[in-house]
Amino acid sequence: MPIGRPRAFDIEKALDEALLVFWRKGYEGTSLPDLTRAMGINRPSLYAAFGNKEQLFRKALDRYIAGPAAHVRAALDEPTARAVAERLLYGNIQLLTKPGNPPGCLAVQAALACGAEGDCIRRELIARRAASEAALRRRFRRALREGDLAAGADPAALARYITTVAQGMAVQAAGGATRKELQQVVEMALRAWPE
Repeated sequence: MPIGRPRAFDIEKALDEALLVFWRKGYEGTSLPDLTRAMGINRPSLYAAFGNKEQLFRKALDRYIAGPAAHVRAALDEPTARAVAERLLYGNIQLLTKPGNPPGCLAVQAALACGAEGDCIRRELIARRAASEAALRRRFRRALREGDLAAGADPAALARYITTVAQGMAVQAAGGATRKELQQVVEMALRAWPE
């Protein structure tokens, strides 16, 4: 490995800044100058530390899923299926309305405005959202086997419903929906819970 100058910037902080830019502007809406300016580095440093824009976005997305959106994965560990849905949806409200966070969801917003240039990112985001829904479906199937869900409940339909509500909340938040408005959405969605 060639020895060069040590990095003069904090990689973790730079990645956090890139995450915020992608979150605000989406994948295609983010330019390299946007990134280098926010990260406080030059283009060669960006390429050396993170690879190209696509590789940087994937790293930022991983950071988003492990950080701000960690409630999604954590919800699966709740003891009941309803608690899973509640934690996921109420956690979404926290994520979508937290002061300092850009409005909306990175994984939803970045895929909505992708054209030909960002098609690989759009497909990855679709795959990641599908994997999240599949994990929810598996959790609800387990709940059905354990008698935690009403007999006759459809785990696949329920997972799709909760996922659709969560993604819809993200779109609403990006359009300016308030915390109170999103809480009303969650309350109404949970009233449809199979008993």
